Amino acid sequence: MKIASWNVNSLNVRLPHLEQWLSAFAPDVVGIQETKMEDHKFPDAVLAGLGYRSVFAGQKTYNGVALLSREPAQDVQIGIPGFEDEQKRAIAGTVNGVRIINLYVVNGQDVGTDKYAYKLRWLEAVHAWVAAELQTYPELVVMGDFNIAPDARDVNDPLVWNENHILTSTAERGALNKLLQLGLHDAFRLHSAEEGIFSWWDYRAAGFRRNLGLRIDLTLVSDALRARAVASGIDREPRTWDRPSDHAPAWVQLG
Repeated sequence: MKIASWNVNSLNVRLPHLEQWLSAFAPDVVGIQETKMEDHKFPDAVLAGLGYRSVFAGQKTYNGVALLSREPAQDVQIGIPGFEDEQKRAIAGTVNGVRIINLYVVNGQDVGTDKYAYKLRWLEAVHAWVAAELQTYPELVVMGDFNIAPDARDVNDPLVWNENHILTSTAERGALNKLLQLGLHDAFRLHSAEEGIFSWWDYRAAGFRRNLGLRIDLTLVSDALRARAVASGIDREPRTWDRPSDHAPAWVQLG
């Protein structure tokens, strides 16, 4: 079972890329973020033609998440239970017995801002949700654009991306570690200790060509799935295409 996460940065713009990638990579489940699309415009029929069933929660211009799967997702949850939020950033479903939570984590703007405080509150709500989900669904994958680089190996310059910088601050990494302590594992790190492997590159300053990136797109697997996570990685190929998303898909293969 191949499970992937991709921030497409506008499904309206990137639908041809998504179609091409689905045909080539052939994942069983995909969580997409930043669809930036209202639900009535979601290309459900197009994706069904490629063999994928879709559940989604979107809004105009910003945010938006979806789960695509070859088998229909069951027990779908839209939004974080008990957390009032107008922003469409979370969706979950169960596919072939595996519970999958797809997140578009708040960016946070800058350390100390209101948006940063909102990010930390949002992550606290996610922690409570995941803790509860694990009680019901031991086989759990939490994936998405986390907007947090786990450690120094996951940034292009640790002196710049430090404990006081957004996406790498002490509190953000602490929130991610608290989530991992529930019994989740960064699937990429189960198979590689290599540094300098990224999933996001700024459009500016030739960021991709110079590999000035961050690894902020993560697939986290529960204890019960750890032994089944036989491979994982980042697919850089779509980032080389014309008018790409600034993110590349992250994936994990369950045996």
